[in-house]
Amino acid sequence: MKYMVTGAAGFIGSHLTRQLLSEGGEVVAVDCFRDYYHPELKRANIADLVKNPSFKLSEEDLSLKNMSWLDRAFDPAEEILVYHLAAQAGVRKSWGEEFSQYTRDNITATQNLLEWSIKRGNVKNFIYASSSSVYGRITDLPMVEDKTLPMPDSPYGVTKLAAENLVRLYSRNYGLPSVSLRFFTVYGPGQRPDMAFSIFLEAIRTGNPIRIFGDGSQTRDFTYVGDVVRGLRKSSECTDGRVMNLAGGNTLHLLEAIGILEEAAGMKAKLEFLPVQPGDVQDTFASTELLEKTTGWKPTTPLIEGLRRQLRGRI
Repeated sequence: MKYMVTGAAGFIGSHLTRQLLSEGGEVVAVDCFRDYYHPELKRANIADLVKNPSFKLSEEDLSLKNMSWLDRAFDPAEEILVYHLAAQAGVRKSWGEEFSQYTRDNITATQNLLEWSIKRGNVKNFIYASSSSVYGRITDLPMVEDKTLPMPDSPYGVTKLAAENLVRLYSRNYGLPSVSLRFFTVYGPGQRPDMAFSIFLEAIRTGNPIRIFGDGSQTRDFTYVGDVVRGLRKSSECTDGRVMNLAGGNTLHLLEAIGILEEAAGMKAKLEFLPVQPGDVQDTFASTELLEKTTGWKPTTPLIEGLRRQLRGRI
């Protein structure tokens, strides 16, 4: 099977690419190595893959209109499956002058790839990586796909919802097979350095305080990256344009999660409490009933085990 993975050198993308290659697939890995965090960390994510003859890296920018390079990456007759994970990440950085980077990489790039997909004509499925940030500040929990109205609380969430809606429109109007998955607080080996557990672990190691924005009572639905990869694979046969939550069932208060992190690290953390930041929501908690009923997927990794694996640096 031939696959395209966008954002293939990123946190989730590199884990997915590694899994596809282990299954015997051929992967065209697309990444333009934006400097949101150091590009060398992304290159390290795929350092063991570049020698694999079934792996082809295309260092290209999906936000540019010229997609001829993508035509050359595939035989015109072969069927492909697209995993679109490339995005500009980060809730807090999406405010202000940097918003144009989010519209470029989350909306324009998605629309360009959708246009290419319908013109190509033999895309088996277009799987879009959405985010729990599309829901915003919800008090009626859990978040259910067809009952909870998405109302993003950050510019980042707005762009992810816009791209999700673009996927739905191309599916409905052009018959493009697609599915969108809303990820909830993904963690594990190779996690981006700007994400909570990476920051917390570094603080514990160096003896610096963990900075908590708020009082620590906020909850998150923590999802292990290996469970995300399994969800991406199992959902590949869903082609009707539906949207599904993908979450780990590890919903805890932030202070509880830090306690588990201390247990996994075998070290105590210092805490510093700061004001809540714009765009930070109080709670996330997903219903994954639709994904479970549709694909048979279930999360299998308890938070303590996932954090131990993150500490060890492997799945």
